[in-house]
Amino acid sequence: MVSTSQKSLHSLLATNLKKLTITPPSSSSSPDFEFSDVFGPLTPHNTNQSSPSTSAFLGDPQVIHNRSHSFVGPSPRYTLSSSLPLQIEELIELENEIENENENEREEEIEKSERKIGPGDFEILRVVGQGAFGKVFQVRKKGDGGGGCDDEDGIYAMKVMRKQTIIKKNHVDYMKAERDILTKVLHPFIVLLRYSFQTKSKLYLILDFINGGHLFFHLYRQGLFSEDQARFYTAEIVSAVSHLHKCGIVHRDLKPENILMDVDGHVMLTDFGLAKEIDESSRSNSMCGTTEYMAPEILLSKGHNKDADWWSVGILLYEMLTGQPPYTHASRQKLQQRIINEKVKLPPYLTSEAHSLIKGLLQKDPSKRLGSGPSGGDDIKHHKWFRSINWKKLEARELQPKFKPDVSGKDCTANFDRCWTTMPLDDSPAPTPTAGEHFQGYSYVAPNPWLSSE
Repeated sequence: MVSTSQKSLHSLLATNLKKLTITPPSSSSSPDFEFSDVFGPLTPHNTNQSSPSTSAFLGDPQVIHNRSHSFVGPSPRYTLSSSLPLQIEELIELENEIENENENEREEEIEKSERKIGPGDFEILRVVGQGAFGKVFQVRKKGDGGGGCDDEDGIYAMKVMRKQTIIKKNHVDYMKAERDILTKVLHPFIVLLRYSFQTKSKLYLILDFINGGHLFFHLYRQGLFSEDQARFYTAEIVSAVSHLHKCGIVHRDLKPENILMDVDGHVMLTDFGLAKEIDESSRSNSMCGTTEYMAPEILLSKGHNKDADWWSVGILLYEMLTGQPPYTHASRQKLQQRIINEKVKLPPYLTSEAHSLIKGLLQKDPSKRLGSGPSGGDDIKHHKWFRSINWKKLEARELQPKFKPDVSGKDCTANFDRCWTTMPLDDSPAPTPTAGEHFQGYSYVAPNPWLSSE
């Protein structure tokens, strides 16, 4: 795409080139340039010099005894002849003008990207979710969509979190980690962070608005998915989780409510509020996640790593194929005991390949779990249940989903539960925490792809 300033530079170049003149040769002079016009007068050689030795080869080059100028081009000691066809001073001046215009344009782009963004830059349209620390709004960015983003329509999801609640529940590190992780991750099946900023009382994350709704919403509508449909979604989830693990990140809260579907029917992983950067050899002892999807090692406080995510993927797959998680109970304590002690019961209508994959992912011993080896997610990708998946095409988004959500536009919220979309639109006031040093350096603007490509 050619910018307006670039077009004006092209016009300026054309105008100046038209001004350049070619001086026609005089009828009384020779049509060829004289050597002295370009290179200056010849320096006379000593005519009394002895002739070259007769022993020299006939083809030897002449020896230059004296040189007062460069043979590469005109000597700067001599003024340029007025008969030269191009006025070089004009070209130099034109080049300087173009460079100045480019520099001004770069400075304008940088100034735009560094301009502070805040809540006042966004118009709240609807509520699309609510969590422990605040709400998620569908918003429209006011103005021309400047800054670090490149979205013509300017429709985003705005996640708003109350600082006082975060501090009270001792989740400061989680919230900072969510922002940090989202700035580092770029993947076709992971939602993209556009901005982050804060006020005295709240934290804000501005993400791409994925208008196909939650995977849970469609699963609830359909009851369960066919193996082909579940295979496609699971493959995209495995791709995203494998990428996180390669980046040293464990998600720790994989569930249908944290997986969105875009307008084309691809899944998008979101909500990194419990995610953590973790070394390959280290383990975390935090009790976090949603109980139905928690791995046994988390419930037993034995310490966990990336293998816990693969357990959650197994629970997700089971739920997609059967309509509910394998372990359920109204009592949280009894639910935990079932997850720790009971074997998973596999429905007979599933294929043997599906049985094999679910058993591999739901191994209670994390060291025996599929995906726990040195190859990580590649072991899952190579499982026979996925043999019909071309992973390169999948990750290039070249495989077309069979199901596409019914979406009427980029601001459509028909695929979000009405319990959210009918809520009041107010971003209600919140008390300001007494200590303000918890969230220093939280602000972020996604890089402008036009600038970064230079």
